[in-house]
Amino acid sequence: MSNDDHLHIPPDASFSRRIPDQDDRERIVCDTCDYVIYENPKIVVGVVATWDEKVLLVKREIEPRRGYWSLPAGYLELNETAEDGAAREAWEEARAKLAIDQVLAVYSLPRISQIQIIYRAKLSSPEVSAGPESQEVMLFDWQNIPWPDLAFPTVVWALNQYHSIRDQSAFPPFANPLDFRGMI
Repeated sequence: MSNDDHLHIPPDASFSRRIPDQDDRERIVCDTCDYVIYENPKIVVGVVATWDEKVLLVKREIEPRRGYWSLPAGYLELNETAEDGAAREAWEEARAKLAIDQVLAVYSLPRISQIQIIYRAKLSSPEVSAGPESQEVMLFDWQNIPWPDLAFPTVVWALNQYHSIRDQSAFPPFANPLDFRGMI
């Protein structure tokens, strides 16, 4: 249930994009009652999950970037914690059971209106298999990661940031690399 479920918007209501009173940006506004529909960034949650020294990657079955390797990740659902969402995505995409350790990184991607929260996790077992959104699932040694075939810059960031702290028990979360801030 969303916060707006108690609102009754008439079926014949019409909306337009305009700047509401007391605001500074264009929004979707009801032409009859001035109700504002706020459009907010999507939250993506995912994991850098490992078994021993191997990293779990999934080959995407869906667009965007079908056929490229990625971390298990996807959109957070309503009424779900970020940790639960990351674990759910790992199960859906790689049939992976895992224990989340801590937040690895939080990436801000304003160009595509996303916030990505990536966790560090340990697999409970090396038994993984492709879910419906994956063509293939594999555990990679660091030197065998298919770097040219990674789906998104954030996957590269997360893997490199994970690698830099892999032996640390605690660390502050990473953010976008400085040379990429605001570019994606």
